[in-house]
Amino acid sequence: MMLWLVEFREAWIARTSSYTGVSINDKNLITMSITTEKLSVTEKVGYSLGDLAANLIFQTLVTFIAFFYTDVYGIPAAQAAAITFVGGIVGALFTPVMGIIADRTSTRWGKFRPWVLWTAIPFGGLALLAFSTPNFGEGGKVIYAYATYICLLLIYSANNLPYSALSGVLTGSMAERNSLSSYRFVAVMVAQFIIQVLLLPLVLILGDGDKAVGFEKAMLFFSITGAIFFIITFLTTRERVKPVIEATNSIAQDLGDLFRNMPWIVMLVVTVLIFITLPLKGGMYIYYFQNYLSESHLASFLQDIGFNGFIAGLNAVLTGIGLTEFTWPKDAPTSAFSLFNGCGIIMMIVGIGFSKRLADKFGKRNVFAIALFISTVFIAIFYFFSPESIGIIFLSQLLHGFFYGITIPLLWAMIADVADYSEWKNNRRATAIVFSAMILGLKGGLTIGSSLVAGILAMYSYQAGLPQQAPDTIAGIQLAVSLYASLPFFLAVACMAFYAINKKMELTIEADLTARRQSAATNTASPENT
Repeated sequence: MMLWLVEFREAWIARTSSYTGVSINDKNLITMSITTEKLSVTEKVGYSLGDLAANLIFQTLVTFIAFFYTDVYGIPAAQAAAITFVGGIVGALFTPVMGIIADRTSTRWGKFRPWVLWTAIPFGGLALLAFSTPNFGEGGKVIYAYATYICLLLIYSANNLPYSALSGVLTGSMAERNSLSSYRFVAVMVAQFIIQVLLLPLVLILGDGDKAVGFEKAMLFFSITGAIFFIITFLTTRERVKPVIEATNSIAQDLGDLFRNMPWIVMLVVTVLIFITLPLKGGMYIYYFQNYLSESHLASFLQDIGFNGFIAGLNAVLTGIGLTEFTWPKDAPTSAFSLFNGCGIIMMIVGIGFSKRLADKFGKRNVFAIALFISTVFIAIFYFFSPESIGIIFLSQLLHGFFYGITIPLLWAMIADVADYSEWKNNRRATAIVFSAMILGLKGGLTIGSSLVAGILAMYSYQAGLPQQAPDTIAGIQLAVSLYASLPFFLAVACMAFYAINKKMELTIEADLTARRQSAATNTASPENT
């Protein structure tokens, strides 16, 4: 889910970038030469495959890296926490650097397309290395994990920032950009389903029960597939929109505008807090299913809802038409974990579908705060569930997914509103730096949340490979998926009390900015100015 949210943010940048530069890192205000050329279905599909490729790798990192380090590669939880924290910080700090580099790239293929091509194979290769398990001894394993994790995050930035900026220069048509975002949404949902629902069973199937072998085989497939998809993205897209510098605000001026912008400060804090919770609960769920929940009750639940019958029926159909049966793992925690994630994804999509209608009626701020609060409640109540309460756990996941889905588009829409607020107050638009700062906050939150997974495991003395964890360890896992994960969300809800842009102010800002732009256009077009 986490990477999809990152990608949704980038889609909103594209949708709100009529007055911004082609890069989300340029401090200058840029306007693009207008081109309304329609994008072909081939180009839209080709571009969206880049999202699919990136998600296959990065969602695996966010969801499974702690589990891979502790339970597959045998790295102590405390060391795993340090690796994910240091690597995440390095990756976050490299983000604006990569933006500057991409802005200054000039080739016959354009600014951004070349980076998609140049990084395709290194990205895949490093993903495979990051999920390989060479036997270097305890110290060697840690060094190897540091090197591969940091390098993978660096190459991810080198690939994904230009890829995201590319959407802004394929066409100047807002309608076409919105259509392109829809294609990306489908691609990301496919990748999310593959990783969160199917990856762990595939690991067990491909490795014949050996998780190390299974992860390597799965990542080999994802690496090759991802590299091919990135190359297709390069071959099927073309940069058409040429940037023209119109204003040159200083960095100090832009930063001054930011820190005088209270709604921006609120949304930055909210973004960090939300992206602490997402990897924390997402990365901890696998431990929750394997160590806290009752395996016998999970097996009974799967039988009662017809899951086992579905797999048996599927295999009957496959063998009936002469194909090999699908050897789904018999491991109940793995099957239940996959189904749990699938339920959350489906309800999140349903919630997204309600988001715009609710926001149009009640305002983005109010809908966001209420929906986030309700979704937080359905995280916190996991603390009260016994290991046998399987049905209500799944019900809570369904309800959490629905209400959290409502907030997803609103978060990035409100960040776009913050950019409008800055222009409204200061008569200078700084959308690029607003979003760049938010991206740094997002990556900072992801880094903290990801490292907290292994950090909490270490704090509660988790030891991989034990048939039964200590009671304190199990209690720590329960706390992590409930109270610890809900705390940043609750703080984010509280922060919304300081967010001043309500529905009435949204309409005022939009009307005032529209009038200003029309006036500026009229003055520019008048005879004395020609």
